[in-house]
Amino acid sequence: MSDLIAQLLVYIKGIWKYRWISVVTAWVVAVAGWFFVYKLPDNYQASARIYVDTQSILRPLMAGMTVSPNPDQQITIMSRTLISRPNVERIIRMVDLDIKITDDGAREKQVTDLMKDIKLATTGSDNIFMISYANKDPKLAKEIVQSLLTIFVEGGLEGKKQDSASALRFIDQQIAAYEEKLVAAEAALTAFKQKNIGFLPGQGGDYYSQLVSAAEELEKARLGLLEAEQARDAVKRQITGDDPLLLLEVGEVSPQSIVNPEIDSRIQALNTNLDNLMLSFTDQHPDVVSTKRLIAQLEERKVEEAKLAGTMNNRGKNYDPMMQQLNIAMAESEAQVASMKARAAEYEARFERLKSMSNTVPAVEVEMQQLNRDYNVNKANYEKLLERRASAEISGELTSTSGLMSFRIVDPPTVPDTPSGPDRKKFFSFVLIGALAGGVGLAFIISQIRPIFHSQGTLRELTGLPILGVVPMIWTEQEKMKNKRQIYIFGFALLMLIACYMVLMLYIKTGVAPAI
Repeated sequence: MSDLIAQLLVYIKGIWKYRWISVVTAWVVAVAGWFFVYKLPDNYQASARIYVDTQSILRPLMAGMTVSPNPDQQITIMSRTLISRPNVERIIRMVDLDIKITDDGAREKQVTDLMKDIKLATTGSDNIFMISYANKDPKLAKEIVQSLLTIFVEGGLEGKKQDSASALRFIDQQIAAYEEKLVAAEAALTAFKQKNIGFLPGQGGDYYSQLVSAAEELEKARLGLLEAEQARDAVKRQITGDDPLLLLEVGEVSPQSIVNPEIDSRIQALNTNLDNLMLSFTDQHPDVVSTKRLIAQLEERKVEEAKLAGTMNNRGKNYDPMMQQLNIAMAESEAQVASMKARAAEYEARFERLKSMSNTVPAVEVEMQQLNRDYNVNKANYEKLLERRASAEISGELTSTSGLMSFRIVDPPTVPDTPSGPDRKKFFSFVLIGALAGGVGLAFIISQIRPIFHSQGTLRELTGLPILGVVPMIWTEQEKMKNKRQIYIFGFALLMLIACYMVLMLYIKTGVAPAI
């Protein structure tokens, strides 16, 4: 530590030896630097503040009916793209800075400088933006800030209009395309229906359900025909005598073994009605009880008529009333058989016709389904596009007329009377510090170039020889006075340098020009 202090003292002594060079250098550097800073042109900073209001009452009211962009995201994009090359070039044209430009290099430098000097600051979530620009011409600075403000506002409005117009153009193109597809699908569907008019599925279902239904109806018709033929054959056997009427004796006779077409038809109808009633009511229901009583009465009547017919048969088989009833029943049975044959033939022809179309109808149905599916898809997309177009029109009118995002100028572009720069106070301080550091540094460099020995220890270390003695300097009174005078002059020179600095700082603070 002592060696370090000793070395430091040696450096200080070397600098002190060349103190006049140091003070002269400090004065020269300080005066030159202060004069340069004093001659720097004044800069005037123009600024403006604008507020972007995104809280519109129409936004929640029109929710679901319109599609509106995210205003916060749009503001962020606008703020980031405001100081872009196209906008700066537009500003240059707006303030007529391009008149003096003669070559591309100067234009490029001017654009680059403006992009670097223009400042856009934000206060965060308040959506308040500050635009500022500094120039030596206050009028030009104000015009540039005004141009930036105009571009900022117009960019937001034009951007929304352009987005709405682009969306409408795209939707119109898609509507036209889907309209053509829809017309083509309708024409294809109409032509297909006209071509396959006999093979199209009806209201009853598809081909297979119609085929199954036709088969079921055919089976029912055949069963009905078989029943009618059996009833006719029974009546025929009674007429021809192959199935003679029973001679009823005294005793129990089953009504089911007696054939009486008239009463049998009535009993059958009552039994059918009874079956339907039993599905809904119990045995104690009045309708059920009365129906059963009526059936029992008819069966008793059939037994009595059979007994009467049996008694008359003993007298003669061909009793006219009985034969007349059998002939009537025979005619009705023949008519029923003919009707059932016609029904069965019709259902059989229908079934065969459907079977013959087993290869054609399914293919027609598949193609019909495909055409309907294409038509429905095109129609659904077309209707959705129409709804979206209406929504886009409302959105465009909403953003352009009412403004989901409005701009309010808080502070118009202004330029203060006093210049905002350069910061001469700071520059004067830097010049003073630099001058002092430069003087000390120059003295130190000279002391290193022309070194001297300030102590016998330094001489002994450098030469390696022993020091036999030291002759001290004996100063006379005149020399002492001279040294004191030089110290006073040196201190006065430094004090004057600092005093000049203080005067300059006072000038910067009060604005009163110093006497230079």
